[in-house]
Amino acid sequence: LLKETIKSGSKAKSGLIVVENDEIILFEVTSHGIRDVSQFSMRGGGKRISDSTSVRKGFFERVAKETALVFTEKIPLVICGPGLAREQFESILRLIGAKNQMLNIAASIGGRPAANEVLSEGLADSFLGEHALVSQIKTIEEGLKRISTNGAVSYGLRFISEAADAGAIEVLAIDAQLLRSLDSEIRKSWESISETVILSKGRVIQVSQDHDSAQQLMGLGGALALLRWKMD
Repeated sequence: LLKETIKSGSKAKSGLIVVENDEIILFEVTSHGIRDVSQFSMRGGGKRISDSTSVRKGFFERVAKETALVFTEKIPLVICGPGLAREQFESILRLIGAKNQMLNIAASIGGRPAANEVLSEGLADSFLGEHALVSQIKTIEEGLKRISTNGAVSYGLRFISEAADAGAIEVLAIDAQLLRSLDSEIRKSWESISETVILSKGRVIQVSQDHDSAQQLMGLGGALALLRWKMD
């Protein structure tokens, strides 16, 4: 099995910034997960419209300067969130001289759920490229969708093992910890299944536990398989 090194996996590939009128959250996107970097909230604000606008502008300028310190120019930035605040924030980032490649995306929600929406719905795929994290999340989301519609999917060691032996697995998403388990029986079972999947031209995606979709995978026993056909 190809093992991606921890070093490259933990290195920031891009920044993801969720912008709302009174709150901005910075995330680092690595190959294996999203990590909260900083959260900023606007305090106070004048009663008159002109006051609150100038307070927000000051808030955005302060956070833009922090953002430029956190993410070097080589790191591309995805700016997302509901409403138009994200566009104003991008303008201020550019005004202070940030030269990062930027992509501005509308999200239907704010906070961490906005970051999950951008990644799980593939809204930034063309920008992030074939990111290991994006492929992990999409596989899990597709598996959950198939489970809810009784589609071509397997989960649980016994059912995944049977599907692998039948050459039916197109993609196996597996908690990376299962392949490193201290319990040799568990480790060998999953190593054997993974090798069988690869021999039948399937793909094995090792999932880290650093994102919300991974928690749903844990609830299914740590692995699910997208199948080429439905098993009885």
